[in-house]
Amino acid sequence: MTTKLEALEIALRNALGERASITVALGEVTLVLKAADYLDAMQTLRDDASLHFEQLIDLCGVDYQTYGEGTWDGLRFAAVSHLMSVKHNWRLRVRVFAPDDDMPLVASVVGVWRAANWFEREAFDLYGILFDGHNDLRRLLTDYGFIGHPFRKDFPVSGYVEMRYDPEQKRVIYQPVTIEPRENVPRVIREEHYGMK
Repeated sequence: MTTKLEALEIALRNALGERASITVALGEVTLVLKAADYLDAMQTLRDDASLHFEQLIDLCGVDYQTYGEGTWDGLRFAAVSHLMSVKHNWRLRVRVFAPDDDMPLVASVVGVWRAANWFEREAFDLYGILFDGHNDLRRLLTDYGFIGHPFRKDFPVSGYVEMRYDPEQKRVIYQPVTIEPRENVPRVIREEHYGMK
């Protein structure tokens, strides 16, 4: 008798063939797709009767620049989606890497799941991942004049500019960051049996 995960893996292999790399670990199934096959495979995941992933739960960006303590040598940016099949009670993680680190671009899945609209805008705003075919790709959480993408691992923690109200000009102005980097938490070394009686 096959388990639920084995049944999902067999259904994925039958529907997608060689287009996907499938990993089963820790009770979860992860599907890795190439950017060229991404949109077509996502459509198959939704429409194939043996899979029927009718719900997109989440889509987020990932920056692998310092993954594995800097030992990562693959592509830098990925979009990771979590799908759910209510019909089969299956969950699936789908990862697609953007082929160009300088201009990360993957296909938009808004035409497949409308819920992807907000998630793709968030991944664009925070990571700079572009979604080809998205009709409203604009900033969502940062200011429209904001320069950069704050969740990229090469973005400074303090940012590039700060804003403050100028009472002389009677408006908000932007200026270079004036915060000096500092460590707020003192290092405390305790005895070996501290707190034990």
